[in-house]
Amino acid sequence: MKIVTHSPEETVRAAQKLGSMLRPGDMIAYKGGLGAGKTTFTRGLAIGLGLGDNVSSPTFALVNEYRGSEITLYHFDMYRISTEEGLESTGFYDYDFENNVAAVEWSENIAQFLPENTIYITIDPLSENEREIIIEDGGRFAAAWD
Repeated sequence: MKIVTHSPEETVRAAQKLGSMLRPGDMIAYKGGLGAGKTTFTRGLAIGLGLGDNVSSPTFALVNEYRGSEITLYHFDMYRISTEEGLESTGFYDYDFENNVAAVEWSENIAQFLPENTIYITIDPLSENEREIIIEDGGRFAAAWD
């Protein structure tokens, strides 16, 4: 499924719509270069999950957690991680993915370690504000954009 947004606000709204449909155990894996809009998209996911919009890039923290009363969003940055040992050193395997949602920036670095049912989101800048967003989810969310 492909979506084109024309502003950061539209990107947040598209992600909010997706976020409202996520359920515990979902893993989002982003593909997209620096400045593509991955953190902006994650802000929308958090809003859709009912967690507010206070989302920042996990670049220096490796992971930011956004906790709600019923669900937590784990927001990872795997830019500097490329091996299973590196992934283990981040504590990645210690998180409760079964009961929460995760969003992974630079997922291509750890693709071989992600679960089979991972939802892949590619964000490509078309201009300063426009983004092409491709959601690979096995058709799970397609009806929401019909």
